[in-house]
Amino acid sequence: MSVKAFELVPAVERELLMGDKARINIECIECCGKHLYVGTNDCFIHHFLLEEHATAKGMLSYSVQKLLFKYLGLKKPVEALKAASALERIIVLCDATVSVVDMITLEPVPLGGAKIKGVAAFCVNENPVNGDPFCVEIGVISARRRTVQIYMVYEDRVQLVKEVNTPEQPCAVSLDGYFLCLALSTQYMILNYSTGAAQDLFPYDSEERKPIVKRIGREEFLLAAPGGLGMFANAEGVSQRAPVNWSESVMGAAVCFPYVVALDEGFVTVHSMLDQQLKQTLSFRDGHILQDFEGKVVLASTKAVYVLVPLPLERQIQDLLAGHRVEEALTLTEGARRNIPKDKFQILHKRILQQAGFIQFGQLQFLEAKEHFRTGQLDIRELISLYPLLLPASSSFTRCHPPLHEFADLNHLAQGDQEKVQRCKRFLITYLGEVRSTEEANGCREDVDTALLKLYAEQDHESLLDLLASPNACLLADSTPWLEKHHKYFALGLLYHYNGQDSAALQLWVRVVNGDLQDSTRSDLYEYIVDFLSFCSNLDLVWKYADWALQRDQTIGVQVFTKRPLGLGKDQVKEQKGQVNPDDVITYLGKHSQALLLYLEHLVLDRQIQKEKLHTHLAVQYTDRVLSLLSQSPTVDQQVSAARDKLQLLLRESSLYRVQLLLGKIQECDQLLLERATLHGKLEEHDKALHILVHQLKDFPAAEAYCVWGSASRDPAYQQRLFHLLLGVYLDRDLPSRNRAGNGGSTGELEMAAVDLLNRHGEVFDAVRVLDLLPEGWSLQLLRPFLGRALRGSMHACRTSQVALGLARSENLPHTHTHITTHTHITTHTHITTHTHITQHTHTSQHTHTSQTHTHHNTHTHITTHTHHNTHTHTTQHTHHN
Repeated sequence: MSVKAFELVPAVERELLMGDKARINIECIECCGKHLYVGTNDCFIHHFLLEEHATAKGMLSYSVQKLLFKYLGLKKPVEALKAASALERIIVLCDATVSVVDMITLEPVPLGGAKIKGVAAFCVNENPVNGDPFCVEIGVISARRRTVQIYMVYEDRVQLVKEVNTPEQPCAVSLDGYFLCLALSTQYMILNYSTGAAQDLFPYDSEERKPIVKRIGREEFLLAAPGGLGMFANAEGVSQRAPVNWSESVMGAAVCFPYVVALDEGFVTVHSMLDQQLKQTLSFRDGHILQDFEGKVVLASTKAVYVLVPLPLERQIQDLLAGHRVEEALTLTEGARRNIPKDKFQILHKRILQQAGFIQFGQLQFLEAKEHFRTGQLDIRELISLYPLLLPASSSFTRCHPPLHEFADLNHLAQGDQEKVQRCKRFLITYLGEVRSTEEANGCREDVDTALLKLYAEQDHESLLDLLASPNACLLADSTPWLEKHHKYFALGLLYHYNGQDSAALQLWVRVVNGDLQDSTRSDLYEYIVDFLSFCSNLDLVWKYADWALQRDQTIGVQVFTKRPLGLGKDQVKEQKGQVNPDDVITYLGKHSQALLLYLEHLVLDRQIQKEKLHTHLAVQYTDRVLSLLSQSPTVDQQVSAARDKLQLLLRESSLYRVQLLLGKIQECDQLLLERATLHGKLEEHDKALHILVHQLKDFPAAEAYCVWGSASRDPAYQQRLFHLLLGVYLDRDLPSRNRAGNGGSTGELEMAAVDLLNRHGEVFDAVRVLDLLPEGWSLQLLRPFLGRALRGSMHACRTSQVALGLARSENLPHTHTHITTHTHITTHTHITTHTHITQHTHTSQHTHTSQTHTHHNTHTHITTHTHHNTHTHTTQHTHHN
């Protein structure tokens, strides 16, 4: 793919160089800054001053002034010229001899030291190893020997520092540091003249073509290889770049990064070092010299000199982009990194990436476009602005100038192709969704979110609600008409809510539920409104719309109150924001009986609020509900049964309601006998309750269940009393037989109920009392389970008490042993102490008395002493008197 990278601009015309002398030809050239030196075949050096000028079209042109020319007096062609600007000298090769002339006057400069003769070619080391800035290092090829000599050229002398032998006669040389890159007769090689290490590269035939050895960078060379290839080689002999494919007849080459410029017999070719492709071809007849001087590429025919002026890289890149050659433009941009200041390159690189992204966007290459947009840090509004009406009316954004693309808008890009339009919109949805929470959206979050909302609404996208339910920056004024246009009223309500306009949101949603507006987003919008109200902190709105919710459905509408936190009582601390007082709600729900019942159930059963007023109110509601159902004709058994179950459960489980009130309400209703029995039980009127269950309801299992319920959480004695009471009701002989038959069934039924009671709950009863109560005529076989259980229970109790007694004794034994041991130790200690004291006292007294009286019998003395342990010890002492 071609690109215009260079323009060929004349520098020195034929007339200025040689006038009318037809036989004068250019042999060599050298350029140092603005100074151009030309060596000719008639042994002259011409000195020109080149001045650059910009044309009206922005291109470079040159004005040339001939300053001086000098004849060297050897009648031989000037073969090579090399400038040594630090020395203000020109090194000249003429007649196989290297000499030096003054850069300004072109006068020969006499040099002390060895003369350099017999020279085939020489080169200057542009990466010298000598640290002296006023010294030039050159490598010289000997015309007669297989050697390369290294010289140091000073201002007034020349010094030979090294001579290196080569396996073949060198033809061309290039020098970098200690490395010589040589073209020998049959091959190229790399040679380190300091260590002597050599590396063969590849063969070539010097008789077929002129060798090219060109230093292009630090320790890197460009060589003309067989097959028309330009090969790159570093100092280790390794090629780190792919070769360029140029002409077989190349006679000169130069590098002007990122291009390799080559000269053959009729053309100048330009190849990219980045992708090795041929980029440009310029016609150039009779050319035989191509050299680069500090980035300036100079060509010469035999009669004139030209400069190959590179077009600015930005222009080259823009030309590539104009041709939609994105990859080449990006490659060229990356390649230009080292030639452009960092700050300027970053700006250029970002813009090129953005332009490349829009080109690929126009080609529907969305993945590549997105990557370039993000890497190039595109202002996302540049992309949004392509889509009509997506940017908010209040946005201050203006497009970049010069523009990044050629599109007026999306319609211009799609050219009426609606499928293309839809694909572009889907891409923008994805892209905006990815960048809206990143740094790319900083400073334009409102524009991004508003554009995304409009796209979601237009495309009926499922993420619209997610956007509005999460933190967002959508502009209400710009979004409202768009959502209304696409009938997204639920979404608009969410946006109102996010902006603190709950009243507007509820008003809109209610109109949708009532059918005034059409929006199919949520089929459960009514339930959503109820849920919304249950968490709404604005109580004015709650009270305003609660009645509407209850009128539609009391069962669901009451959730406005059951799902929200409860407030404290009026006599307590001030209610927190959003809480409601249950008393206020109960009063409000007075006209909605079903909702009131559900709310009371919520307070008592779910929240388990322990207040007599609430429990009584709920019990009264349950009772009224049951009485109402019983009064209907015909009654619905299923409804009555469910209502009674609720009432009975509350009567059994709660202890806070007013029993007498409820008992008064159902006293005259014979259909609520079980409820009456439960209420009598709450009043500890167990005989009445059991009489109802046994004699009126004839429900013996219910009577047993009553005893279990009534004695729950009570001591065993209370439970025993309750079961004995039931047994007494079963065995009551004081009632006349006809009354028992009329009230509780036959005597046989009651007796069998008593037997079943004893056999099922025998462990509860006092067996002795039961045997006293039972009729004498009862068969022991009927009571066998009861008696067996009673006997086992009695034996178990006896044995358990014996075990407990034994365990107590065994536990007391170590304590007894410890007590006895301690007591004995104290007694013994006291006895010994007292005995010693008395013995001493008695011997002293008796001895005194004996001198006066003679006694022939034993004297038995009883002495009692009180020890420090408060213990009385009796000690007996026998004394013999002579």
